Amino acid sequence: MFCPECGSTDKKMVGDICIDCFLKEFQMIEIPERIEVQICSHCNSKLEEGKWGEEFVPEEEIIYRALERNIKIADEVSNEIINLEIDQIKGTIANCFVEVIGEVQGTQIEETHDTEVKLQKTVCPTCSKIQSGYYESVVQFRADKREIKAEEYAKADEIVERTLNKQSKSDKLAYCPQIAKLKEGYDYYIGSFKTGKKVAENLKEEFGGTIKESPRLISEDKSTGKGLYRVWISIRIPEFEVNDFVKFEDKIMQATSIGKNSVVCTDITTNKKHNIPMKNLEDIELVKKYDEVETTTIISKSPNIIQILDPSDYSAVDLEMKEEFASYNIGDEIKLIKINDYIYLLN
Repeated sequence: MFCPECGSTDKKMVGDICIDCFLKEFQMIEIPERIEVQICSHCNSKLEEGKWGEEFVPEEEIIYRALERNIKIADEVSNEIINLEIDQIKGTIANCFVEVIGEVQGTQIEETHDTEVKLQKTVCPTCSKIQSGYYESVVQFRADKREIKAEEYAKADEIVERTLNKQSKSDKLAYCPQIAKLKEGYDYYIGSFKTGKKVAENLKEEFGGTIKESPRLISEDKSTGKGLYRVWISIRIPEFEVNDFVKFEDKIMQATSIGKNSVVCTDITTNKKHNIPMKNLEDIELVKKYDEVETTTIISKSPNIIQILDPSDYSAVDLEMKEEFASYNIGDEIKLIKINDYIYLLN
């Protein structure tokens, strides 16, 4: 057979032409002369196949990835080696050089291409939301039947900040564009509903209390027709605090700890501990604050009776001697709390 292109009869044929004529026209790769990539000017995430991908990727890495993604290698090529190089970057345009070494029909050939990558700066949907102060949830920090203390607000701020820092590793909308400081409590505006729920859970873990969610329809997505909601998440912490005196199931107790799921109390009559589930919070009644604890003096004691002075009128009061008071002596000071005109001694 002879090659109709060059007339050669002694060369390897590829189809109807010789190998040399085939390789003259053969192109190992195809790459556009210009590649355009949309990247966010705030977070450097890139738009690819209709989706915004990784964020904070260096521009050079974005350029190299764009080159790799747009190279099409011919099926006849094997053992290819592709070298990519950025010659220079002028503004938003990168002039690039692509070198390919590979084997075609047993012959090693080399090929070079010049191309450019244009970085189109824009703003991704998430960064657009952040810039506009977008939020999906409002965490309302409240207390039941009392004012929240300054130190509780400070602790809540710390918990919110810590939660946002942790959540931001996986949630770009883990941010707080606004804190409304109201008379009844703080409202924390949180970018995403997911992180808003986490903030409320962490506040509950620290302070105890109950959480309620209240979704509100704010608009409709024109493209899907679905309603767009914001969720108000109320975390209401208990009226009582640690060391306060409460009543539960007709028992007078002192709260020793308040957790996410329960309140631990000590019966001040029997000294027995009780673990009350947080679902029963509404049944726990505050009867006295810890700052209402008073101090008095022991004026007499016997194996069965301990006599003290009532600090309200300095009258003598006889109380049942308990094991925990056996080590006290006449003249010692002792703490007490008066509830419903009954005096309870405290150890």
